[in-house]
Amino acid sequence: MDITANKADTAVVPARQTDWKSSVIYLVFIGIFIFFSITLHDKGFLEAGNLMNIARQTAMISIMAVGMTFVLSAAEIDLSFGAIVALSAVTAAMLMPYGIGWAVLGALLAGSLCGLINGLFVAKVGIPSFLVTLGMAGIITGVTRWITALQSIPVENETFVFVFGSGDIGPVSVLFIWMVLIAVLGHVLLRRTAFGKEVLASGGNKIAAMYSGINVNRIKLYVLVLNAALAALAGILYAGRLQSARYTLGENDLMMVVAAVIIGGTSLFGGKGTVMGSIIGALIMGMVNNGLVLMGLNVDQQMIFRGLIIIFAVTLTMGNLRKKKR
Repeated sequence: MDITANKADTAVVPARQTDWKSSVIYLVFIGIFIFFSITLHDKGFLEAGNLMNIARQTAMISIMAVGMTFVLSAAEIDLSFGAIVALSAVTAAMLMPYGIGWAVLGALLAGSLCGLINGLFVAKVGIPSFLVTLGMAGIITGVTRWITALQSIPVENETFVFVFGSGDIGPVSVLFIWMVLIAVLGHVLLRRTAFGKEVLASGGNKIAAMYSGINVNRIKLYVLVLNAALAALAGILYAGRLQSARYTLGENDLMMVVAAVIIGGTSLFGGKGTVMGSIIGALIMGMVNNGLVLMGLNVDQQMIFRGLIIIFAVTLTMGNLRKKKR
């Protein structure tokens, strides 16, 4: 009886340690929020308008982070989503004269098609996702530059602009509502469905997943299509918020998205992912950017700071991986 009890107690300890580690991101979020609240109190950091502005600026990054969470959890990577953002935004703007429905549908299909091509090359041909998506990023960017002739395309449909970017429902931004909706759906999909469990199993141990009956190649295809579709949605929201579309949209989002996902607790090596952690990671990046702006730092200094955050986060991830191997 004593031996059994001791084993049970021992089994509980790792679980408690895991729960504590998974809660660190929330403690970091609270700590940064308190820090900026105190140091930037006289500069309006705590004003409702500024806090909603952080959420508004973070919305597209958060939505892309949800898709990247699935990709990294399956031990893959997608470097083309920034280019998909621009292509989808431009597609929506070019189809706007035919109606909002066609514009949104066309943009989503264009992005999803790019993800399907990525997935087929990875799952069927067997080319590493890093190489496939790197090449696709160049192709998509070239196509977007070509069809726009390097010009911005205005978006003047007021209904589209309200629903997909610039609207507010009371004090709440429409972009914040989109972010919450995608976050909830992503969390449920990853944690409460068989598909989510298969994604984590495929990324954690490919061989074991295959022996358990999971079609790993199919999972790779699905997560790359899902990520591209969410990138396309982000492009639509960019077009609505900026009331225009340009080939440069999304080109600087790779660093922000990857940082948000890794900081949120998703492993670069697969098998572990948390959508809510990625959302908190995105909000941390947005809050840091906002705080640095209020402090008077320029864009170059902000980029340096974000780079340091990514290096620190990757270091922590690799450290946790080494501990698991031991």
